Amino acid sequence: MKSSTDRPAHTLSAADVYAAADRIRPYIRRTPLLDLEVDDRRVLLKLEYLQRSGSFKLRGALNAMLSGSLDDHVVVASGGNHGLAVATAASLLGVSATIYVPQTAPAAKARRIEAAGARLVRHGATFAEAAAAASEVAARPGYRFLHPYDDPAVIAGQGTVAAEIVADAADVDTIAVAVGGGGLAAGTALSVGDRRVVAVEPEHCCCLREALAAGRPVDSAADSVAASATGASRVGEAPFAVLTAHEVSSVLVSDEQILHARDRLWEECRIAVEPAAAISFAAWLADQVPGELPCLIVCGANADWTAE
Repeated sequence: MKSSTDRPAHTLSAADVYAAADRIRPYIRRTPLLDLEVDDRRVLLKLEYLQRSGSFKLRGALNAMLSGSLDDHVVVASGGNHGLAVATAASLLGVSATIYVPQTAPAAKARRIEAAGARLVRHGATFAEAAAAASEVAARPGYRFLHPYDDPAVIAGQGTVAAEIVADAADVDTIAVAVGGGGLAAGTALSVGDRRVVAVEPEHCCCLREALAAGRPVDSAADSVAASATGASRVGEAPFAVLTAHEVSSVLVSDEQILHARDRLWEECRIAVEPAAAISFAAWLADQVPGELPCLIVCGANADWTAE
């Protein structure tokens, strides 16, 4: 079984993010910024939910798959978004993919994974159980396991979201990002220079907060309305190394705040997203995101919406 790179996370830099941006540019969308005023305050939204596959995860998947020779078959475990990203990337690059998801994976995400052409396998009650099964299969010759966040090439790919923000709005002074396993937050920290990064987690799904308290990644509960996207039970070793080096801290929001923020995005902007994508907006509404001009990454939209 191979990972996408053996490079230590602590050696990652902004240069790796710029290289990733060049590598994945032919395949991704450069998502727009929305400049708006809410409650008499100005804020920017990075509309990454408009990305192909419906989330930022495509960036890391592509960078990891393109950071070396392509394998015959990619195997991943996912709560949904990473699996859909890998399925999409595999289709774009002409390779096969098998996606393991827990039994709790939302039907909307499972359906889209299969529609993208990947083989979907439901296994176990948790991401950890799905990952164990995927790792076993990926040990076969010609197969490759692609971790959703604990991989330096994935981190560099995710960092291209923030690199676009900085390029398009140089006066942004704070970027807020939802945290699951930490890949997007770590990539953001690499990309923004001396700007502040706010890592936001659900109250009962906060593996980064618990790792920071313990001084190392530890097992953590994952119980939130956003758990299908942020439900990692343990922050990745590679993201944790980057986040601690850049002194990124965690702030928490409740499920009620997340759902309110999701509904507010719809009411204010007609933006329809999954709960995890509203996490950074929830923190901003609660005055937990400082700065004169903050930018919030609206990271995914893989949920079903019904028109009334």
